[in-house]
Amino acid sequence: MAKYIYPAVFDPNENGGFTVTFPDLPGCITEGDDMDDALRMASEALALHLYGMERDGDLIPSPSKPADIQFTEDADANAFVSLVQARTEPIRDELQNRAVKKTLTIPQWLNEEAESAGINFSQLLQYALKEKLGIIEKRP
Repeated sequence: MAKYIYPAVFDPNENGGFTVTFPDLPGCITEGDDMDDALRMASEALALHLYGMERDGDLIPSPSKPADIQFTEDADANAFVSLVQARTEPIRDELQNRAVKKTLTIPQWLNEEAESAGINFSQLLQYALKEKLGIIEKRP
């Protein structure tokens, strides 16, 4: 299971919440209404960002040491660095196992026969695809 720990900059905003950025991962940014929300959102944003990098085959940079993080000029005086942990496996499982809608075409007579027999089209298609592909168990 891929577990990552990266330093994040928590920058207080005017609404009492925090903007969270990851200096090692440009574009990975989120916000939270309070500290608990910001920590939760930071972990989720980190997991999604890193999952996307894994999926795309991008090089995942090594995390910087928290003491080496430089604040931007516009950072609030109360901004601070904290380590954020994330796991990509739950994101991968959730995204790869979500239902995908497919449109198919069959003859009307076959549709009527199947409906009158109470056949679940989605379940049957999944079964047939697994059998055709030689898949015995659910794949992540």
